[in-house]
Amino acid sequence: MIGFTKNPDREWIKQRLIGVSICLLSAFAILFIRLVYLQIIKGEEYRLLSEKNAIRLKSVKSSRGLIFDRNKKLLVDNRPSFNLKIVREDAGQITETVKKLAKFIQVPFKELMACIDQEGKSAFYKPITLKKDISRDQLAIVESHKFDLPGIHIDIEPTRYYIYKKTATHLLGYLGQINSKELKAGKYPNVKSGDSIGRYGIEKSFESYLQGKRGGKQIEVDANGRTIKVLRTIEPTPGFDLNLTLDLGLQQTAEKLLENKNGSVIAIDPNNGDILVLASSPSFDQNDFIGGISQKKWKALMSDPGKPMINKAIQAEYPPASTYKIITSIAALEEKKININTTAYCPGFLKYGNRTYRCWNKRGHGNLNIIDGLAQSCDVFYYQAGIKIGVDKLAQYAMGCGLGKKTGIMLENEKKGLIPTSAWKKKRYKESWQGGETLSVAIGQGYDLVTPLQMAVLIAAVGNGGTLYRPRIIKTIEDSHKKIAKKIEPEITGGLPASKETLNIVRKGLLKAVQGDRGTAKRIRLKNIEIAGKTGTAQVYGIKKGDKRKIKDIKYFLRDHAWFVCYAPAQNPVIAISVMIEHGEHGSSTAAPIARALIVQYIQNPIVKKSLTE
Repeated sequence: MIGFTKNPDREWIKQRLIGVSICLLSAFAILFIRLVYLQIIKGEEYRLLSEKNAIRLKSVKSSRGLIFDRNKKLLVDNRPSFNLKIVREDAGQITETVKKLAKFIQVPFKELMACIDQEGKSAFYKPITLKKDISRDQLAIVESHKFDLPGIHIDIEPTRYYIYKKTATHLLGYLGQINSKELKAGKYPNVKSGDSIGRYGIEKSFESYLQGKRGGKQIEVDANGRTIKVLRTIEPTPGFDLNLTLDLGLQQTAEKLLENKNGSVIAIDPNNGDILVLASSPSFDQNDFIGGISQKKWKALMSDPGKPMINKAIQAEYPPASTYKIITSIAALEEKKININTTAYCPGFLKYGNRTYRCWNKRGHGNLNIIDGLAQSCDVFYYQAGIKIGVDKLAQYAMGCGLGKKTGIMLENEKKGLIPTSAWKKKRYKESWQGGETLSVAIGQGYDLVTPLQMAVLIAAVGNGGTLYRPRIIKTIEDSHKKIAKKIEPEITGGLPASKETLNIVRKGLLKAVQGDRGTAKRIRLKNIEIAGKTGTAQVYGIKKGDKRKIKDIKYFLRDHAWFVCYAPAQNPVIAISVMIEHGEHGSSTAAPIARALIVQYIQNPIVKKSLTE
């Protein structure tokens, strides 16, 4: 009998099959045990969880970027806001729940229901904001009655806080709630219904930087919508911080000097275009807009005759008055219509055609050249210069000096003013330009209109030797780790259409206006600092010859506007200022002292003082 020999390959396959079978059986056994555990042992517990609990995604609002002044002083911060919300899916009988809530927190029932009705048929699990920024007392009441208020919960979210009330209001701006149309447009991808966006000033212009990126939480909630535990968190990304060119101390001084006055003050560093001060009066409190301004406060702002919602530095347009004589001087010298030796006689008036055009000095200035004409602001001298130049050539120089167009400041709704030409009048009024109108334009009256910021940019350029800068309000943009994301460099937009010789003559006239014994701004002289400047009195209401009324008898809104533009120190300027006081009557007595105070304060700054000695 022949015996069978073992086949090694067959034996190996057999062992492998046995091993695989054992593994499969073990895996099925583990799965079976797990199923028994879940279905039998833990089944009742998970059944209750599935009925009462739910997993939800909760959006987490990001903090808006902070705003600092040039010395890193915090101007705009964020503070915690307690926002009352409802999730309809968890609220049970919504009407009954809201009635209880209204009673507890002393808020009208209709007001709360209006918030819910506004959402319409949106998802029932979506939180609806009933009231933003509730008080600490209201918070305590809601927390103590939370078991009686299913679906009601409180979110702690960052909200804007303007640290210095009514300070730099028109520059910083304010926030307002986004509307449905803006949400649908998709311009604000990180913003949801109920969120706020920049509506004015820097807050609006730099919205894309200041608005952070939302985070989120995956949470487990019970049947009443209360959070049981947080399963996962994605932290929100804060917005970028802005470092401004603004000097807080100087800004506050300007605003204090503007109290009970209507007008504006702008201070610029003439060497780079940095805005040191941008004040407009009257002002308002941006904090009133947080969570929505009340109808009463809004109506008060809109009805205020001082127009606090207008940024008068860039949106209000005025006749430049005698400050425009800077333009007329440049045009006359550059066109060789006059030179430093040209003189004109002022008897206090000039007869032109069948009219008599008067100088502000009724007794006259006598014989004077351009330096004295500018220093003493002689109207007759500039009437004669205007006739020689002509309106169109005068307009050419004005626009070359930056007037009649926007300065380019990074704020919305800047006005460009008006520089008239003969063609403009023909198109606008279907009438030819009259020679007498040129006399008015030559001294900054008539159709001429400028903004205070335009005049600040102009006087800064005269002071620095002829360079026009774009006004800069932001120096750097940083992330939350203080890493610079963007640096905004000074930007030259052009140069004055004037030779060095012409500018030297004009600068001498401006210096003599303050330092000279017959200068129109001699009352603001300082002992150790030479100021160069020009006053202006913009006529609002023409007083007819023979009218014996005194200024005090003329209605406030018919009184003249007061201008003063200047730079200091005269030979090496570090600050240029434009002051406009509505119905202030005289630039020398109303506007110039404000500029004087700012110059004194700014030059006393140790950093500025050091730069002047280097």
